[in-house]
Amino acid sequence: MQFCELSKEEFRKFLEKHPLQSFLQTPEIGELRKKSGWTVDFVGVKKKSKIIGATMLVGQKNFMNSYEFYTSRGPLLDYDNTELVSFFFQNLIQYVQKKNGYILRIDPYLIYHQRDIDGNIVEHGVNHENVVRQLKSIGFKRRESTEQVRYMFSIDLGKSNQEIFQSFRSNVRNYIRKTEKIGIVVRELTKSELPALKKIIDDTGKRKGFASKSLTYYENMYNLFHDRGEIRYLIASIYLDDYLDKLKNELKEYEKKLEETEDVHSKQGVRKSLTINIENTKKRMKETEELIEKKGTQLDLSAAMFMMTGHEVIYLFSGNYDEYMKFNAQYAIQWNMIQYANNHGFDKYNFYGISGNFDEHDSEYGVYEFKRGFSGYVEELIGEFQIPIDTKKYMIFNILNNTKKFIKRCIGRE
Repeated sequence: MQFCELSKEEFRKFLEKHPLQSFLQTPEIGELRKKSGWTVDFVGVKKKSKIIGATMLVGQKNFMNSYEFYTSRGPLLDYDNTELVSFFFQNLIQYVQKKNGYILRIDPYLIYHQRDIDGNIVEHGVNHENVVRQLKSIGFKRRESTEQVRYMFSIDLGKSNQEIFQSFRSNVRNYIRKTEKIGIVVRELTKSELPALKKIIDDTGKRKGFASKSLTYYENMYNLFHDRGEIRYLIASIYLDDYLDKLKNELKEYEKKLEETEDVHSKQGVRKSLTINIENTKKRMKETEELIEKKGTQLDLSAAMFMMTGHEVIYLFSGNYDEYMKFNAQYAIQWNMIQYANNHGFDKYNFYGISGNFDEHDSEYGVYEFKRGFSGYVEELIGEFQIPIDTKKYMIFNILNNTKKFIKRCIGRE
């Protein structure tokens, strides 16, 4: 076996055929990292001129003129081949040393424990505890704070769209039917329309307390991945004039049924129900007319960003206007993209990050609850690991970093 640097083209060919491929290991993400000052290298192991393991390695100078190196969702290896794993990391560590690195972080896209929809470990399921043991024997330690998500929620595709739809919880199916009934329109955004997505995600970030990405980020991702067919930005809107027409027709139907229903004791229940429907429809008509006066006829409700790499589609970011949550537009977007993924031959639809805490009292349980409504299963990755390369600098960095955190906590308490 030979450890060597790879060309971008060599690495891409290997990546596109590897079962652990991720958009975070693509040369395009490397280009995005470069814009933030990171260095990008492609390295691998060859056996008889054939690449058998590789990774994109990014580095950033951030401490005492030394570099932090990171393989986001890498390296790409056969982790059951302990000889290859040992050889790869032994040489990768030496490579990082030569590059003046003081720390190496890795984050393999590898399942740790197979779990079911409720987060329970599946007996006799996929288990890579042996890989974690080998990484620890090499000197890696697991990081509690990770840059990428460790727990995800996914559904398998490959069935008919109707079969997939029927697997959803009944309330999710009802929400989707409702969006179709009222005329929610889901479409793909062009690059020039990305400010509409950012506006929605910014609004969500303020409400939920997270920092949203810059418009430049979304535009850069579009530039890097769109022509490769590996990114989609979707927005869900409602055209209020069309919706108002639907409500008017609905009102006429209810009034006609009420008129045709005899005013006798046996029909009082039906008449009461129709009367309630009439009043509710009139209320929605009034609200819609007021919205048209304030907002115009087109109302954007929800938007989302999706990555499509290898065998899976990843639901990466989204946002919703809180005041329009009653339209359930987020369900329309998910169903639209699930059908797209299934129709285009993807094996898996990945709802991506969840907290990994399955207690219904957890503050982030609602995210998990939303995603599990589409059925599927939890995926737990092995997580992020790090190893000190320059021990002295690594120790000084940790001392300074912990001191900064302590000072911030003290200031926070004051």
